[in-house]
Amino acid sequence: MTRILIAECKQEISSFNPVHCTYDSFTINAGDQLFAYHDGVESEVCGALSVFRQRDDLELLPGYGARASSAGPLEQESFIRIADEFLDAIRCYAPDIDACFFSLHGAMGTTEELDPEGYLLQEARKIVGPDIPIAISLDLHGILTARMLQHCDGLAAYHTYPHADFADTGARAARLLLHIIDKGTRPAVARVRVPTLVRGNELITATGVYGRSIRYAQELEKRDDILAAAMMIGNPFTDVPELCCQSVVVAEDPELAQAQALQMARDFWERRAQMQPEFTSVEDAVSQAQNCTGSVIFTDAADAPSSGAPGDSNALLAGLLEQGYSGQVLLPIVDIPAVGQAFAAGVGNTVTVDLGGTLDSRFAPVILEVTVDMLSRGHYISESWGTPQNSGPTAVLKSGNYTIVAHSRSIGLVDRSIFLAHGQDPKRFDLIVVKSPHCQPQFFDDWAEKNFNVDAPGSTSANLKTLGHTVCQRPMYPLDEEAIFEPRAELYT
Repeated sequence: MTRILIAECKQEISSFNPVHCTYDSFTINAGDQLFAYHDGVESEVCGALSVFRQRDDLELLPGYGARASSAGPLEQESFIRIADEFLDAIRCYAPDIDACFFSLHGAMGTTEELDPEGYLLQEARKIVGPDIPIAISLDLHGILTARMLQHCDGLAAYHTYPHADFADTGARAARLLLHIIDKGTRPAVARVRVPTLVRGNELITATGVYGRSIRYAQELEKRDDILAAAMMIGNPFTDVPELCCQSVVVAEDPELAQAQALQMARDFWERRAQMQPEFTSVEDAVSQAQNCTGSVIFTDAADAPSSGAPGDSNALLAGLLEQGYSGQVLLPIVDIPAVGQAFAAGVGNTVTVDLGGTLDSRFAPVILEVTVDMLSRGHYISESWGTPQNSGPTAVLKSGNYTIVAHSRSIGLVDRSIFLAHGQDPKRFDLIVVKSPHCQPQFFDDWAEKNFNVDAPGSTSANLKTLGHTVCQRPMYPLDEEAIFEPRAELYT
């Protein structure tokens, strides 16, 4: 029997979020709990298990899983604790491990360690030795580093944005690992780093120009001589030394891997200007929304918890109030003190709250008199993936034409889950604030009259020049318009 260890460590961070996160932000599953957690859900581990379980010559070893919602940088002490637990799980099975599958993100970051995934792979390699194949799965927003590539044998990355192929990515990584095991060879991994950061609607893989790069990678993966391919766009909010976009190709033939990675990178670079966002100012968005007859969406990508923001921005609320918007408004916000006041007051009672800016000091609180309409513990199921969600104690607050879902924990707001779980159907509102850069179209865009990409401040603003990168390589487009791309393939074997 070939014994495959399976483990996971996933989080994405924004270096510009002033709030650090800790060990308590993570869901931890060790041993058999790891498989139980992932069985039947849309995840990389589930996808990998579905492939491995089709064979009767494999023994699957449940290692360790740590996963958290996007947030600010992870406290180094907490990362060391997670890393120790991750590595201890590997040590428990060593030296009886024949291969490893690791589900990673690629855009983790701590207060001290700027390449956490690279560290985990490096230390795992020390435990299992140089001859044990390691395959990883990554988010296409991951920042693939030299250290990661030096200590793994291949990878698969998402091919969809908004993400809808978690399980498929895990399955592709699993098939890659089985190829390495069955053939007894180590493929070549070629990457080409492209000095650009991208954001905006053209990154939607089904409709945007980024989709051309993804489809190129998918066509490559259909070939018998290509084992994996990806066009990774990094996470522009994770300010680390190797932040960039990069093409990656895995093949037995090193020259083939390099040639295809170079082609994909050149094509991507030529389209870089198209993959930049178009904004509407808060003032113009509110003015235009007043004249719309159907529901409109205000996309507040600058305060998207799914990208690593704290979720406590009230910039759009303040703008709507200042301009006297008269339609029915639905919006979410993280505000622990306001939720506490609501719980103390009770349903049906009125309380005055200082709303917003409790985590990110750039936002001044908005004073509102609100009626407490609903209180909950904040436990519900994701509309997107069917996984458990926890927004912490949550209160629905009403003030005139405003309905505010105030919650205690920063959670991914990539769909309507938190609204529907608290009795609020977005289709009944004239304006919905969506704190996510892009959602699957059926959730909002398919029925809304218009979606405004509002240029608001925040730690995940798509207006990248406003963020203040200090660590990543420069020059970097669009931070530096003069950035030059000199194509060079790096080869790892």
